[in-house]
Formats: sequence, C-alpha cells, structure tokens
Amino acid sequence: MKQSEELRELLHSIHRKSYPAYKGLKGIYDFRTYRLSIDHVQGDPFASPSSISVRIWRERAGFPDTYLKEDFQRTALADFLTRQFSAAISRFNFRAKGSGKSGLLSTSSCSQEILKRTSLSITEKEFIARFEVGFPANGRTINASELEKIFFDFLPKAVTQSFFYRNLKAEEVRQVIELSEDQNFIRKELPRLGLIAFVADGSILPRESGISQKPMKGSVPFISPESLRVELTLPHHGKITGLGIRKGITLIVGGGYHGKSTLLSALERGVYNHIAGDGREYVITDPTAVKLRSEDGRLIREVDISLFINDLPNKKDTHRFSTPDASGSTSQAAGIVESMEAGSQVFLLDEDTSATNFMVRDSFMQSVIHREKEPITPFLERARNLYEKCGISTVLVAGSSGAFFHIADTVIQMDAYRPMNITEKVKAMLEEYPLKKTDVPDFVMPEFKRELFFKKAGENDRIKTRVRGKDGFQVGKEALDLRYVEQIVDVEQTAALAAMLRYTMEHINGSKRISEIVEMLEKEISNGGLEAVVGGDCVRCGLAMPRKQEIFACFNRYRG
Repeated sequence: MKQSEELRELLHSIHRKSYPAYKGLKGIYDFRTYRLSIDHVQGDPFASPSSISVRIWRERAGFPDTYLKEDFQRTALADFLTRQFSAAISRFNFRAKGSGKSGLLSTSSCSQEILKRTSLSITEKEFIARFEVGFPANGRTINASELEKIFFDFLPKAVTQSFFYRNLKAEEVRQVIELSEDQNFIRKELPRLGLIAFVADGSILPRESGISQKPMKGSVPFISPESLRVELTLPHHGKITGLGIRKGITLIVGGGYHGKSTLLSALERGVYNHIAGDGREYVITDPTAVKLRSEDGRLIREVDISLFINDLPNKKDTHRFSTPDASGSTSQAAGIVESMEAGSQVFLLDEDTSATNFMVRDSFMQSVIHREKEPITPFLERARNLYEKCGISTVLVAGSSGAFFHIADTVIQMDAYRPMNITEKVKAMLEEYPLKKTDVPDFVMPEFKRELFFKKAGENDRIKTRVRGKDGFQVGKEALDLRYVEQIVDVEQTAALAAMLRYTMEHINGSKRISEIVEMLEKEISNGGLEAVVGGDCVRCGLAMPRKQEIFACFNRYRG
C-alpha cells in the first residue's frame, strides 16, 4: 500500500500529459483514517467515470457494535450513510473543472425503500464506500491539479463527515437503527399472528405523483376499521395499531379513485422497509408477496399452466407450455405458476391489470359457452384451492365483478381513502346473488422442471450489459423487458439482475433448472455479497439487491 503523499507526487508527475497517463494511478493509498482505492480509470474525460472506493476500519468508524449485529441493521445503517455521503459529495460536484465528466462526484441515489447496495458494504472488518469520480482534463490533456483538489480537499471532508460516528448526530443514527428493529419485529410477528400484512394507523399511502414515491402532502391518514385492528408493542416505538390483513382471500373494493389501488400499491412495496418520513414506515407485507398481472407478448418457456388452462383447440400441451408471444390469460397463468416456484406465499392482484377472461366467467357467459368449450379455469375458481392446498393467500382489488365476493374471507371497502370492514354485510347479501355452480377440474400441483440452456462464454468473450432504466436491460444482443415486474423499485436492482444473468452466462455450461440457477446465485451472494456476481476485478457502486421473486422473473423472461 502506498502513502497518500505518493499519490500527490504521481499527480504532479502526470500533470498536462495525455489522458491515458491517469491509468498509472490505480492502486491503494493510505490517508491515515481511511484507505483510498483507485479501482478503475476511465479511458477519456467523456467515458464512464472512474471507480473509486474508500475503506475504513470498523474500529475507526466507531459505530456501536450493537448497531452492527444483524444483517437488517447493517443494511439500514449502510442506507443512511450512503444518503449522508451522497449529500456531502454533491456539494463538491463539478467544482473541479474540465472537459466532459471532469469533476463529477456521484454515488447511489437511494429511493424511499431501504435496499442492500454495493455503494456501501459493511463487513466484519471494514466499511467499503464505492463511488464515481470524473478525472479532470482540458480536452484530453490531464489537469492533475483539479484531481488533487478532489482527492486531498473535497473527499477528505465528505468522508470525514459521513462515515465516522463521532461526526454524525448520534440521535439520528439511533433512530435509524431503532426503526429497522421495529420493522423487523413486525415482520417476525406477521406469521405468528396469522397475518400477511400490517398497515399502521396514521400511515400516508398516497404518493406525490405517478413519477414520485414521496408522500403526498395533505393526504388522508390511514385508519383501520375497529373490527380488523391489530395492536402491537414494538421494541422502541411502543404500542402501535393498524389493519391486520389475515391469511386467506382478501377483497378490496370501492368506487373509483377511493384508494383501492393505492392500498394495494402500498402492500406490494411493503415487502421492503422504508425510510422515516415516507409515510409507509410501518406498512409491512410478507416478504414473498408478489404482484401479478397480465403481460401480453411475453415469453413463456415450458411452464405447467394446466392448473388454469387445458384442452386447447390446437392440442398444445399446457403441462409444458411455451410461446414467444403470450396472451393476457396465458401470461397471467404462467406468472402465478412461476411465482409458486419462487416460493411466494401471497398473491397481489388488481382486476384492472388482469386478463378478464382469466379472472372470472359470469353466469350468463357460462350458460352461453359451456365448460367443455372453455379451456380456461378462471382464477376465481382456483383461489380457494391455492390457499387450502398450498397456503397461498390472495389480496385482490375488484371494481366490476361481484363474483369475487363469494370467495372472499374478508372484504374491505375503501371509502375516500378510509377502509371499512363490510365482510358481514356482504355475506348476508350473498344468498340474494347466488353464484352458479360449475364443475372445476381437480387441483393438481404444477411441476417445476423448467431448464435453461447456456453455452458457457469463453474466457476471452466479453458479455456486455446495458441497463435501460428500471424497466429492462440488454445483455449481449438480447433485450429483457421487465416493465411488468412491478416490485422492481430501483434501477440498481435492474443493474444487479443484468449482472446476475451475465454471471450465469459466464459460469454455466449446458442445461440447468431455473431454481438451481437462482439457488447458485443466492449462495454466491450470501458468501460474498452482490460483489460476488459482478465479474471482473472492479466492483462499482450502482447495484442493489433484488428479491428472489425478481431474480426468477428475470430468468423467466430471458429468451436466449
């Protein structure tokens, strides 16, 4: 390891040389309280910025050991410190002058959700902060004096302010840890209480806009109906009350614009913890819950959808169903079976984004088109089976078909964003609106034997990935469309999925079950963090951990 003054001397020696001379700076430098590592140097001032990391011994960082015991605590603390560092370096962004990206300073831009990211890793020994720096130049001539400002003036201030406990507000740090412990407590309580979700009284569910996840100002606070209210005593917050959504089938109904989809959206994002002030800090959902919808045109590969679709007129086998261009009904059937394979115990559905003919067939339609002429067994007739035979609960937003009332264990009506329990009222009315009985095919558990074939990339083959926002990425020549995987909440999760697919292409040769691929990736990440699947000799900031369900969804849409 070199000393910081050696870096200064190197900078002086390459001043006004051509840009490639910056490559000679790669290495680790001791700045006494931290080590600065120049991991990757950009090719020119207009290329992607250089990758830098700072390593601080845990002892020197000075955070109490009680804040670092559990993985969820470390994730919450890393999220908080990343936000602190991002704010600190933003004050110096582009204050070093030059061409192109000269003077850029950036790290992960965290969303409302708390995610495990490569921007800050907390290991048993050290804190590793990763960020990007645009090495300054005039044209393509090195301006080393400007980079010297960054390394010896700007960064020391930002690092000192952000990663040392003595320089932070102890009360703020304590609140971050205590919130994470309270959230973790609720997650552990859900199964014990027979719940799949909890929505605290006083939560703010509406969002600022369709493109912002910040809470809407002036919104109606959520207040649970007395008959569905659950009381918990959290380790730090103390007593808290809220809506407890029980296992089984829950129907959310109400007029348009009264908050049905807003509640469902909060539940689908409740699989993640949220930062203080978000309004959904205490909206906690079973971590395996998956939002399902129809997805016309998606790829389906050898999925057993026979639970829902059988006896197609073209005699196509629905036990190993494949199509490059799925319909709304086949895509939703496949999504359910794929989610079962991924271990989901809760399905979240909105009638508005579902295939109508997949969800329900009314009595008149059944009279006109007889069962033997209809290959689809609608979700209405399978939801109870899924719960009783597989333990999979359903939360369904419905606005047009009354048939769903017949299968619901709980019915919640949203009225001007306030929930009401109308279960007993609905059950009293069901006799007046009987549901025509139909012969439903026997429930047979789907088989999960799907495989992907990979031809392992050669050592010299470079597989390029390009992330196209939150909704997809390109790996090699193939584009993956993830627009309808609605619980991807951050572009860095999409980037991580791209890295995982590339890692798989580089390490697997031949056929392998998707479940085995996901298991392999989870094992690698468990042992070495997200850094383990990046590949190459440089780990950049800009990756965030997706859930197992989203990893499955990614591979299920891979056409390669």
